[in-house]
Amino acid sequence: MSSPDIAGILDNSKELDRLRKEQEEVLIEINKIHKRLQATPEVVEKPGDNSLSRLKLLYTHAKELSESEVSISSILITQLDALLPPGLPGQLRRRIGKEGNEQKRKRIKTDSDISKLSPSLRNQLETCAGLKGEQVAARVTPDDADKDEWFVVKVMHFDKETKEFEVLDEEPGDDEEGGGQRKYKLPMSHIIPFPKRNDLSSVPDFSTGRHVLAVYPGTTALYKATVVNGHRKRKTDDYLLEFDDDEEDGSLPQRTVPFHKVVPLPEGHRQ
Repeated sequence: MSSPDIAGILDNSKELDRLRKEQEEVLIEINKIHKRLQATPEVVEKPGDNSLSRLKLLYTHAKELSESEVSISSILITQLDALLPPGLPGQLRRRIGKEGNEQKRKRIKTDSDISKLSPSLRNQLETCAGLKGEQVAARVTPDDADKDEWFVVKVMHFDKETKEFEVLDEEPGDDEEGGGQRKYKLPMSHIIPFPKRNDLSSVPDFSTGRHVLAVYPGTTALYKATVVNGHRKRKTDDYLLEFDDDEEDGSLPQRTVPFHKVVPLPEGHRQ
């Protein structure tokens, strides 16, 4: 193993670290603008405000950084593959085989337990497990909270035994403790899947006057809203909604929200 090879790997590792730190800085700036627009959306209508153009530049920069990270990661994988000997050492291979058998036994036990459940609950658990990697609506506040707070989060894992979701809030507000992405463990009752864009059979029809929970435009937060026009020509049309407490000049503005960001209002929702 030559020194130049190691030096190249270390240089690319440093570059990868730099890219990730810069991405974190950009994400913080994006979250600050999201938070400000969530609190005062009318600011974009003021002369001289550049919130939206600034947000576009930040998203563009974040995309470029992400693409650079993928490129550097691919180079590092290639460099490491060239240095690693073929196959795994015998001891490591045996250890992996042992761990694999233990995991297999655990999986068989879990699958056996699940098979004893009722068909409806079993289907529900399988559906929840299939949400991994998907964005969903999640209530992050406990049951005894004064009001319910719902956010768009990403499902990282679903535990069939505890019936809990592990989710990631990818864009928390800049006033959140820690200032970074936050993870939550939530029960099934705190999760609502969004309709799938490519499966229109899963899209519910909300009639005019129906109360729903919807993502407020430009944010990752969901609020109670009323359907103004439920007669869409196509499943892909946006909903026209009026959000509660969104009053401007004495009236509620009508805002368009994509159908895949609107879900039924949970029973007993507290504002």
